[in-house]
Amino acid sequence: MKGISIRSKRVNRSWLMDIFLFLLLGLVAVFMALPLVFTISNAFKPLDEIFIFPPRFLVRNPTFDNFRNLVILFADTWVPFSRYVFNTFFIAILGTVGHVIIASAAAYPLAKVRFPGRNILFSLVVMALMFTPYVTQVPNYMTVTWLGMVDTYWAVILPAFGMTLGLYLMKQFMEQIPDALIEAAKVDGASEYRIFWQIVMPIVKPAWLTLIIFSLQNLWTGNSAATRFIYSEQLKTVDAAFSQIAAGGLVRTGPVAAVTLLMMLVPITVFIVTQSNIIQTMSTSGIKE
Repeated sequence: MKGISIRSKRVNRSWLMDIFLFLLLGLVAVFMALPLVFTISNAFKPLDEIFIFPPRFLVRNPTFDNFRNLVILFADTWVPFSRYVFNTFFIAILGTVGHVIIASAAAYPLAKVRFPGRNILFSLVVMALMFTPYVTQVPNYMTVTWLGMVDTYWAVILPAFGMTLGLYLMKQFMEQIPDALIEAAKVDGASEYRIFWQIVMPIVKPAWLTLIIFSLQNLWTGNSAATRFIYSEQLKTVDAAFSQIAAGGLVRTGPVAAVTLLMMLVPITVFIVTQSNIIQTMSTSGIKE
């Protein structure tokens, strides 16, 4: 009896295709980096280069005058700049930590516990994603006013706890954890709290690190809620203080360029630190049985 040999064929791309893909991805990367490079360049441009036409993409005569003028502007305010920084970090860190914990704790039963109305609750979460923050401004303000939290930190922190994006992200990621793993832990006598903290949360680490990026960016750079709910100057955030500087007109264009760069530093730094986990969240489909 003659054996039948099956020759496995290896499909390889040609070196020309590899070079083409490398160049294509390089061009896409350069294109995506242009806004960041332009922001960094603008922060170090003197006023004559900022207003020159046609505009120059890269700075010719870099200077630190924009940052010096920014320091002078904050030195003239009756609230120290350090107070704005403390308010921003306090709101961003507490709001992010609370959002991650609450979203993860709510996503776990939606993903791994079978109870009546589970699908209806998740459908409400999905529907909530369709509403922009502008639609919910009036209901949020009425709720915060009813709770007596206007002009306090909690007027910004509490709504951040209930962002639906985090619940949706964590639920979708937790669904990919094998049920057999959780059942094995229950057989060994582990409680639901122990399963959640010691098994589920370490497995979905890439997901909640991604959630930290989204939440921190929203509270740090796009925190318009602080201007709606907080009126006391000593409680305002860095974003509100920088907005006041930008309202000074064209003469403050240089400090505004420096402000833009400073506001980008914290989210970019956090992203760089957690970059590998962010990529893992986007590329992997999780653990499957």
